[in-house]
Amino acid sequence: MSLEVENKPESHSLQSVTDDEAGTHPAENPVLKSRYQRWAEGVKGLETRGIEQVPFEERQRVSTSASFNIFLTWFSMGMALNNMVVGTLGTVVMRLSFLDAALCAFFGNFLGCIAIGYMCTWGPRSGHRTLIVSRYLVGFNPSKVCCFLNVLTNLGYGMMSSMVGGQLLSKLTGGAVSVVVGIIIVALLSLVLATFGMHIFQYYERFAWFPQLMVFAILLGSAGPEFDFGTVSIGSAEEVNAKRLAFFSLCLSSALSWVPGAADYHVYYSPNTGTWRIWSATTMGVGLAMTITFILGAGLGTGVAHNSGWATIYDGTPGGLLMAGYGRLGGFGRFCAFINVLTIVSNNAPGSYSMAMNFQMLGDFWCKVPRPVFTSISTLIYTACAIGGRDSLYEVFKNLVPLIGYWIIIWFTMLVESDILFNRGKQYDWTAWNCPERLPVGFAATAAFFIGWAGAIVGMDQVYYTGPIAEAIAGGCDLGIWLGFGFTALAFPPLRKLELSLLKR
Repeated sequence: MSLEVENKPESHSLQSVTDDEAGTHPAENPVLKSRYQRWAEGVKGLETRGIEQVPFEERQRVSTSASFNIFLTWFSMGMALNNMVVGTLGTVVMRLSFLDAALCAFFGNFLGCIAIGYMCTWGPRSGHRTLIVSRYLVGFNPSKVCCFLNVLTNLGYGMMSSMVGGQLLSKLTGGAVSVVVGIIIVALLSLVLATFGMHIFQYYERFAWFPQLMVFAILLGSAGPEFDFGTVSIGSAEEVNAKRLAFFSLCLSSALSWVPGAADYHVYYSPNTGTWRIWSATTMGVGLAMTITFILGAGLGTGVAHNSGWATIYDGTPGGLLMAGYGRLGGFGRFCAFINVLTIVSNNAPGSYSMAMNFQMLGDFWCKVPRPVFTSISTLIYTACAIGGRDSLYEVFKNLVPLIGYWIIIWFTMLVESDILFNRGKQYDWTAWNCPERLPVGFAATAAFFIGWAGAIVGMDQVYYTGPIAEAIAGGCDLGIWLGFGFTALAFPPLRKLELSLLKR
């Protein structure tokens, strides 16, 4: 059955569609509401909706402030401390110059933020979460695999964010609060915000950016004089070029990690808000925030070699590096560092929220489980992982972030090609989200996904494996994300065309 509908884009009435045709989940029927849903409706500010489509009549009205609110939401989410950790990797671990690290961070991040903006536009257009929209573009079952992968992605980022927060809280208290206790505190704060859902989350994010920006400005004023802008990248010309590409790819992967959940945060906006407004507000908001944190992190990294006092304070952890930056401010610096801990929550909570949605997308059985159950379980898992890996934060960042980028670039490439090459100008029946027989089968996407992974594997250069192509480059170079993209981009169009000719959907 075709995905096209005769209704005009402005027509969003669902009254004429039967439950069976609409793919309506049983949980939507008021008679069959769970005990949790009935209880949750009485809690002010608690989101009760699961993965079903947000009806047009429940969307926010189009307003002049919509673009500004979207900008602030993404500006707040992007201005998090774990992005600063990524920035320090360029100068502390890869030993790049400040200029090299800053340029790689800027352009890698900009490329990734374009993808975030594109994906974000699907939320208001459809009223669906990102990986529900994916069902229309790459297929019903392949999107479930991506849900599982995105759960792992968000578990990884939740673990990394909690580790950063735990280290910083321990430094702030002079060890009175252990790293383990600090990790638990950050995880619990993230759990509360993610449990209440999108309404309170968006309200929080609209204001959380201001104290974040202020303390980053204070950090720049305190640590900026110690930045070493004259550093030179360490290594031969071939090694330096390889590290530049690796850091560029790392920053790109860090930005891409937002893509599988980007539409989740704006499903309550009206489709009449405007695609261009949503894309530009999202891209500028998250792009500006992540650029600030990346470059600030790169600058902090140069200060370790430049300032002997910093070298004494720095103990090989991002928390130690940040405290060195605030060192000259005394007690006020510790207060600013505490505000930085709160910024981790604004970055961590969205991932916890999307994780719970991704669990429910795995099947009808999972939809019957209340969303806070998944949020609590995922928080418990990444907290335990963070406690176990608390002494290896840089290694975790360096090895996990590129791996996340591999699968996301493969999936995103198929999604964009499907939209542009095969569905351009078509209107989607967004009520068919839970009807596999009315969505692409996904054979083409499955085959292209494996082909893309083959490209990523032969090009990766990681501690756990070095592919033959990466190994052939002097000094090694991680090409996984680029070969994954190239293999997928070439394989998917002919496979999808063959699938359409044989199966007609």
